[in-house]
Amino acid sequence: MSDIKDYRIDYGNQQLNRKDLPENPIQLFNNWLEEAMDNVVKDPNAFTLSTSDKNNFPNSRVLLLREVTDDGFIFFSNYNSQKAQEMESNIKVALNFFWPTLERQIRIQGVVGKTSDIISDNYFRSRPHKSQIGAWASEQSSILDSRVSLEQRYVHFSKKYPENVLRPPHWGGYLVKPKKIEFWQGRPRRLHDRFSFHLSKGKWTAHRLAP
Repeated sequence: MSDIKDYRIDYGNQQLNRKDLPENPIQLFNNWLEEAMDNVVKDPNAFTLSTSDKNNFPNSRVLLLREVTDDGFIFFSNYNSQKAQEMESNIKVALNFFWPTLERQIRIQGVVGKTSDIISDNYFRSRPHKSQIGAWASEQSSILDSRVSLEQRYVHFSKKYPENVLRPPHWGGYLVKPKKIEFWQGRPRRLHDRFSFHLSKGKWTAHRLAP
C-alpha cells in the first residue's frame, strides 16, 4: 500500500470569483447543487451534519438533503435519534457538502428546528413503501440485541401497513436556517477560492478568505 502522506491531487478545473457571487448565497448553492446532480454519479445531495452532545463532544453523520427553500435546508430523520436529541438541546448545527469530482465544498452554519407536519407528511408520502416501513421498524440510535430483532420489527410493520403507511409521530423534517455559508472551490497549488457569506439583520455580506 502506498504511503498516505504521499497521496495528493492538485485541483484546478474551475474557479470562483467575486463577480460570480449573487447577493443571496442560496442561489449559488442551488447552482452548485444542480451541477452536482448533473455530474456526480451517486448521492449528489449527501451532506455531513454536525451536532454536539451534552458534554460538547461533536458528532457527525452523512444524511441526504431533500429540499432547499428561501428559508434554508430541509432533511428528515427520526425525532428520537441521537442527532435529534442533540439538536433539541443545541439548535446550532453545521452542514458540509463535498463534491470531489467538481473540486467543491460548501460549509454551512445555522440553527435548526422541526418543519411543519404538512411538510413532513407530504415528504413521507413520497417515499417508497419499504422506506416508509423502515421508519416504523427502526428505533434509531437505540441498542439492538441482534439484527434478527430489527428484521422482525420490519416484518411486523409490513403486515400492519400492507398499503397506506401513516407517518410515524416520531419521524419528520428539520429545517436548517443558515447564518453563515462558505463556498470552497479547489485551485492549483492549494491556493483555493473561498468566499464566506454572513447573515446580519436580514442581509448577506460576502468576504474572500485565505485558503
